[in-house]
Order: sequence, then C-alpha cells, then structure tokens
Amino acid sequence: MNSIKEKAYAKLNISLDVSSRRQDGYHDMVMVMQTISLYDDIELSLEDGGRVRAKTSLPFIPGDERNLAVKAALKFLEATGHEGQGMFIKIVKKVPVGAGMGGGSSDAAAVLRALNRLYGFPLSTAELEELSCAVGSDVAFCVAGGTALATGRGEKLRALPPLPDCLFVVCKPEFSISTPELFRKLDQIPLRRHPDTAGLLSAIERGDLSQMCRRMYNVFEDVEDRRLRTVSEIKSILLDHGALGAVMTGTGSAVFGVFRPEAALEELCALLRKDYGFCESARCVGRVLE
Repeated sequence: MNSIKEKAYAKLNISLDVSSRRQDGYHDMVMVMQTISLYDDIELSLEDGGRVRAKTSLPFIPGDERNLAVKAALKFLEATGHEGQGMFIKIVKKVPVGAGMGGGSSDAAAVLRALNRLYGFPLSTAELEELSCAVGSDVAFCVAGGTALATGRGEKLRALPPLPDCLFVVCKPEFSISTPELFRKLDQIPLRRHPDTAGLLSAIERGDLSQMCRRMYNVFEDVEDRRLRTVSEIKSILLDHGALGAVMTGTGSAVFGVFRPEAALEELCALLRKDYGFCESARCVGRVLE
C-alpha cells in the first residue's frame, strides 16, 4: 500500500485559560478541548525522489516545511528511520483557516496517524503525542482527540469523560486574528477573570450540560480588539437562538454555541452564514486513536 486517507478533525476550546508567561517565550495554558465532526480530508502518497510536499485546496497555504503537515511527515520519517522517503500530501480544506479550530494542527496529526498505520504502527499513541510536540502545541491533542484537559503549552494531556450529548453551531466571521498578536495584547492587560476549570471538569464528570455551559470561558475575549466586537455579536445571536452557552475558540475568530441534542439548527446556520460567512453545525467526536 503506497497511499492512505485520513480525516483531520477540528477542535474546539470549551474553556481556555492562560496562567503565566514562561521563560521560553511560551505561555502556560489550561484548556478543556473537544474534537468535533468538521474535518479536512488528507491523502498521503509515497513517491520516489525524496521530497515531501503538500498541496491544499487553498492556494495561499504553502506546500513546504512551513506547512505543519509536511513538518509532521518529516519528523515521523526521521523518528522511524525512513529519512529520504518522498511523499505527496493532498489536503482538502473544509475546516476554516485562522479560526482557532486547530486546522493546521489537525492536518499534521492526521498525517502522523496515517503514516503510523501505513508503516505498521511502529509508534505507540504516547510516542506519537511526544513526537507531535516538536511540530506544534495543539498537535498532541489532535493526534488522539476526544475530550481532554490540556496544560503546559497544550501538550500535557489528561483524557476526560465524553461531553454530555449536545450539538455545536460554529461560526467564523470573514476575518482571522493573529495568534502571536493576541498573546502580545494579553500580556499587556490584567485578566478580569479566569475560567472555573474545576467546576467545568466536575460538570463534565456529572454529565451536566447546563452547568458545563455556564462555565465555558476564554480569557482571550478580555483583550481589547475591535474585531472581538463581532465575536460578541455572534455570541449574542447564538444565545438569543437557544444556545446554553457560547464562547470563542482558541485565539479566534470562530465562535461556537452549545445546544441540546434535539435542537433544529438549519435556519440559525443559514442566518449566520449569510451575515458572517462560515457556519456549520457539528457533533462531538470521541478519541480517534487509542
């Protein structure tokens, strides 16, 4: 077998806290993360010639080592003694870029999973997660996915029980927000509040959807940025249409609302799509790798 396909599932931050800036320039994070049913399509094909390259359905995304999928492939080949193997990675993007949904990280994680399967599982899940830390901070979570508490830079993971049954509406306005820029702004302000992570974890353990939604919070929403006014607008629309809670994911710009599993969401998605651009409903996805 010289080619293989894999789904690269998006993630949401149910909560996101930044506890401190580290001496290495990174920040210590505390995040509850969830894999959802929106995904990019990945197809890997082994080639002669020794070059690892990628092509995506979006022409502005680079196909060299600046692409996390290529970087992940090179790290895997090095770790497993297959340096010099050529490869073509085809990526059909369906998860919006610059949304805080881990699109690039999930592509990289899907490449790691696919290569591990293609080569007969030389690496354990723990080894794949460790390898992924050299690719990007969110990649470790995206390798196995599901529901997890992520700390450190995001690479220290503790699996959590599945979220209570629910639906998400995810809306991304037509702009993106620079992650480094938002971190710089965050470093310049005192945070007004922090998520109640302990209460959130307790609600998830109990399967209490309402209490979980009450505790969703993202500290990046405290940052002074005119674009976050649009984030607030979308949150208000979601809440007005029955969301139990709504919050920005990652450093944005995507916003999501949590709804009861029986909710009818087609009209709401159409409304948000018309006014803001991308909007889709999604479900939770459990761990994709054990």
